[in-house]
Amino acid sequence: MREKTVFVTGANKGIGFGIAKHLGLSGWNVILGARSEKRAERAKDELKALGIQVAGWVKIELADLDSVEQAVQEVSSDYPGLSLLINNAGIPGDMAVDSLHTELKSIKKTMDVNFIGTFALTKGLMPLLEQNDGRIVNITVPSEISPYWHPLAYVTSKAAQNAMMGVMAMELQQRDATLEVFSVHPGPTTTDLNGNMSLPGFHDIDTVGLKMAELINDGLSHQGEFIELYPIVKED
Repeated sequence: MREKTVFVTGANKGIGFGIAKHLGLSGWNVILGARSEKRAERAKDELKALGIQVAGWVKIELADLDSVEQAVQEVSSDYPGLSLLINNAGIPGDMAVDSLHTELKSIKKTMDVNFIGTFALTKGLMPLLEQNDGRIVNITVPSEISPYWHPLAYVTSKAAQNAMMGVMAMELQQRDATLEVFSVHPGPTTTDLNGNMSLPGFHDIDTVGLKMAELINDGLSHQGEFIELYPIVKED
């Protein structure tokens, strides 16, 4: 049986760590994508202590396209069996202001990481993933605007990422490719990205990581789907 190998960006903490942990516990060989060597090594040690097979870690800074290209080359060279890419890494942008007060530099920085860098990584690894009948999973939020939470820079960058997924999935279907791409909205989760916010309806990273692993391992095709693990509950 072919070894299952996954590359998770932003895997040193938060949802990315939870996903890496529970995929690892379910038998996946994990490659950690991170910006910081110190945080990556700490995460690697924590996962290995749980008996998880960690292939290693790859330095990647999504805002730096040279770094992305180097990561693509390293993954392609060192992990030719890669069959799953999870685009989890992202930045929040300025969540404390409304659209009128959102600065252009915040929009650009958030788009550079959440969309442009993510697209560059995805594009770079698509040939290898297709060769291995693989999958690409984007961790994102709905494009529909929520009245409860809608920071412009973040929502805009994720809407672009969702469009990327939709276009890629359609094109893959049109040419009967074995490569699969879909998106997952974890729902409200307590992480550093939102200042460790914990409100009714929020989940922790272990809960989300476990449910993500169950989804990845369900044996079904999810080509072009947008899946909500824990939909946001609307207020009355």
